[in-house]
Amino acid sequence: MSASADPRRYDLQQLRARVLTERGGEVDDSIPQLAAADPELCGIAITLPDGTVRASDEADSLVSIQSAVKPFLFALALEDTGGDAFDLVGIEPTGEAFDALKLETGTGRPPNPMVNAGALLTAALVDGGDADGRSRRILQGLSAFAARRLEVDDNVARSEHAFGDRNHALAHLMRSEGTLDVSADDAVEVYAHACAVLVDAVALSVMGATLAFGGVNPVSGERVVSARVARDVVSVMATCGVYDGSGRWMRAVGVPAKSSVSGAIVLSAPGRLGAAVVSPPLDGQGTSVRGRAACELLSSALGLHAFGAE
Repeated sequence: MSASADPRRYDLQQLRARVLTERGGEVDDSIPQLAAADPELCGIAITLPDGTVRASDEADSLVSIQSAVKPFLFALALEDTGGDAFDLVGIEPTGEAFDALKLETGTGRPPNPMVNAGALLTAALVDGGDADGRSRRILQGLSAFAARRLEVDDNVARSEHAFGDRNHALAHLMRSEGTLDVSADDAVEVYAHACAVLVDAVALSVMGATLAFGGVNPVSGERVVSARVARDVVSVMATCGVYDGSGRWMRAVGVPAKSSVSGAIVLSAPGRLGAAVVSPPLDGQGTSVRGRAACELLSSALGLHAFGAE
């Protein structure tokens, strides 16, 4: 086994330059704001146990969090329901697209919290009383994970709500199965608002680190969620975080992660670090092309693979 690099000295700028040569992938065009993303954007950040954050160029460039919000929605739902969210959402990988119109046979539950059906449900389970209250709770919770006040892009939220036909269909399907207690439009509105929260690679790396360090934010020192919740969320990220590519991801990278259509990827290496990459061009599974390359190189260099570094 080769010696691992020191994460305090690892050259993130060199890593960025290396993955910028990757020219594959397409920018998502599901809403106008995503279609307008700069395909050359690439930022990388890591957060260490003592709260040190190291970052490359463009690690402060903002994008909407999109599906990378799902682990944190799951964490907040588990925290706010005392773990009862497990009764309403499964935790098994599906082998299907993230927006597949499919629920668990016999239960009507979403298959896991990392697909859209599961995220619609977990967003509806957080405390708040109504859609506005739940959205405020989610924004407050995400800000605690990031150790800074985050903001919502209202234009993105409106587009997500207006163009989210499959999300509306999933919400109605769960309503028909008796799984979703709030109205379908309420569920989609709250989830659209959550997806529109603006983050950069620095914020996402701190968020990933908070899960990696048992729910305690290493930058602020605040306990955001319990150690049990953090463990459960990272476990599901490992098996379901990159959808039907999760097995290949864990083989190649070996670090629990969540991808998103904005090109953001958040990683949680338990007890080691949090990391994030933001680069919009996506592969056919909706994962950032440069992000995947950067994560493989970072994992190999720092010896992060959960099942043994080379």
